[in-house]
Amino acid sequence: MNQTESFLSGSQNVVRLMGYEVEYTRWTVCFALLLVCIAYDQIAYQLRKGNLPGPLIKIPFMGSFLDSMKPTFEKYKTKWDSGPLSCVSVFHKFVVIASERDLARKILNSPSYVQPCVVDAGKKILKHTNWVFLDGRDHVEYRKGLNGLFTTRALGVYLPAQEEVYNKYFKEFLDHSQGKYTEFMIPFRDINVATSCRTFCGHYISDDAIKHIAEEYWNITAAMELVNFPLVLPFTKVWYGIRSRKIVMQYFMKAADASRKSMEAGNAPTCMMEEWIREMIETRKYNNSKGLDGSEKPSVLIRDFSDEEISLTFLSFLFASQDATSSAMTWLFQYLADYPEILQKVREEQFRIRDGDPNVPISLELLEKMTYTRMVVTECLRLRPPVLMVPYRVKKSFPISPEYTVPKDSMVIPTLYGALHDPKVYPDPESFKPERWEPNGLAQQNPKNWMVFGNGPHVCLGQRYAVNHLIACVGKASLMLDWSHKRTVDSDTQMIFATTFPQDMCLLKFTPFNPATIKLHLKEDAELQTPTAAGIPSSA
Repeated sequence: MNQTESFLSGSQNVVRLMGYEVEYTRWTVCFALLLVCIAYDQIAYQLRKGNLPGPLIKIPFMGSFLDSMKPTFEKYKTKWDSGPLSCVSVFHKFVVIASERDLARKILNSPSYVQPCVVDAGKKILKHTNWVFLDGRDHVEYRKGLNGLFTTRALGVYLPAQEEVYNKYFKEFLDHSQGKYTEFMIPFRDINVATSCRTFCGHYISDDAIKHIAEEYWNITAAMELVNFPLVLPFTKVWYGIRSRKIVMQYFMKAADASRKSMEAGNAPTCMMEEWIREMIETRKYNNSKGLDGSEKPSVLIRDFSDEEISLTFLSFLFASQDATSSAMTWLFQYLADYPEILQKVREEQFRIRDGDPNVPISLELLEKMTYTRMVVTECLRLRPPVLMVPYRVKKSFPISPEYTVPKDSMVIPTLYGALHDPKVYPDPESFKPERWEPNGLAQQNPKNWMVFGNGPHVCLGQRYAVNHLIACVGKASLMLDWSHKRTVDSDTQMIFATTFPQDMCLLKFTPFNPATIKLHLKEDAELQTPTAAGIPSSA
């Protein structure tokens, strides 16, 4: 039997090492190699970790993977409280977490060192060619082509479609509730998917298609965990997420094609896709004529984008809008039910700016008058920010502080929560106080802490749209619906599902609201506050 056959059979072999004869078998060799790999993995982790707070040792190979499978807000909070910088390792990925405001802002404003990666599996699910993963000049140029979709004029174009969705889904809220307390996390998600699809694609997507998209996008959201299993194996979350992305893309591709035909025919835009394609057509016409035909130069000259690029862009928009905005809306309706006096103020403002007519349609002019409703939405976003952290990939060694440099190819995660709960800027930060956002208040004087939508070159492009949508939706709801909340021990516990939601799924009961009651109340208040001959009230 030769040495190879001896090794494969598991029989003993002898090697002379430093004057000693050492017997070994194939299992001895395998075990030794395993120990070498474990040692390398552990040493690499310790070298990257340095003096950062984090696990003292890494579980061989998988690290904190089991924790990442079921993330909790409490575990995140413990990590943030451990220091300005902390670390963890999952499989091959070394992760550095920044919990302080200034460190978070430094990361968000360092495009030469970092690149957004959404989550570890983000490029696999949303496609690596998606614009959110672009960097440097390519990102700037692509983003320039999108800015026109969120101008004041464009946001006004989308409002009729949004209000149409509100009216439809508020009736569904009543049907879903049926006079009893019911979980409303999913219905809030559904109304946001519908609002997004109508805003993005108009009526080029049917109601049935919207419901199908909502079902499929659940798989995409489920796969968007901070760190996932590194291989795309059949029937894993990432595998289902990729399959669902392909289905949603088909709907968006058809809508993009139909939008292009409508704009080429000279029709007025009614949705975001049409707005974007109209800008492409105007730029193309201007470039072809060189302005010699007297046509006005567009404010921004943009290139032509293919139907696939358009579809991938709205795929990323949908990820941001339906996840983050669904979270915000769920907490918003819960807080207004828990604080009926605040809901009453919102309702009174909505009637007052409409001169008592609840049927006045939503417009940009009307939104500007919703000052108290805006403070309520702003405070909800501060208290329960939908996005807690924003993962970035480190392109080259990043000297994040004088004491520590983040290694290349690591993941670095700025935390937004800490800045939004800083007691120096937001006294009693765990309380829901819309009045803290009054003009010239402490909150307004510290804009650097307002990081709900991120910061830097990758700051959320649709933040005005998102805030306006929440204001318009809850304002309209206050005119049509009344609702109450059944509190449980888990009502204030933050469940992590890409974004944050109440652990008990938000138990609400909706009933129709009678506008006559608020009209009578406003009339009584007006009579009480009518100026007398003695002079004008001090509140005027």
